[in-house]
Amino acid sequence: MTPQFFDAPDGTPLAFYELGEGRPLLLIHGYISDALTNWMKFTPTAQVIADAGYRVIMPDLRAHGASGKPHDPLCYPPDILADDQFALIAHLGLEDFDAAGYSLGARTVARMLSRGCRPAKVILSGMGLEGLTMADRRAGYFRNVLTNLGSHERGSPEWMVEAFLKTSKGDPVALNLLINSFSGVDAATIHSWEFPVGIVCGTEDQDNGSAQALADALPQGRYYAIPGNHMSAVTKPELAAAMVAFLTA
Repeated sequence: MTPQFFDAPDGTPLAFYELGEGRPLLLIHGYISDALTNWMKFTPTAQVIADAGYRVIMPDLRAHGASGKPHDPLCYPPDILADDQFALIAHLGLEDFDAAGYSLGARTVARMLSRGCRPAKVILSGMGLEGLTMADRRAGYFRNVLTNLGSHERGSPEWMVEAFLKTSKGDPVALNLLINSFSGVDAATIHSWEFPVGIVCGTEDQDNGSAQALADALPQGRYYAIPGNHMSAVTKPELAAAMVAFLTA
């Protein structure tokens, strides 16, 4: 797949991919990953959704994939990822669409919702309640990984993240700076979302807190449990199946 590009308001080049035709779905990957790795490399999640009748729009977040990876701290103000997605929506002229994200992608969608964005249907995957209300809860963990590369014990969680960083060809400087931009969503705002939200999460995934608690906090939250932990659930065919089930319900 070949990326398309546009420039963010600050001039940073941002990449995105499109697959399929039909109703637009903005589909956002997780931290240290990218669109193709998250949605196509291990299992063709995006293809399954496209085959269900969707135009799947997959951005590479700033500091990820084919998008710009600036090393200037001024390029990472609070909520910049949501700003970038609003710019993409404007660039494509989207008005009626659905939105979904995995992990950081889910938090990015949630930040967009907190600022008034209203997709018809929303999927937050690889995400729990604490991952939204406490956006910095794992910041220290990732800073440790990114600033101490090569020193993590083989087989440790930190070593696994470093291995994934190598697979995705991530830029540790840009990814570390991006952490400064992370913003949470308060519980009262989450409680106010009176529209359908699907919560899709691995049964062994507690990295971003409790997915069940997040579903329970949402007036129209629906929880879909799939196999796996935070890193493995995204490789399972059940992820695409759950997403399609929610979108087409």
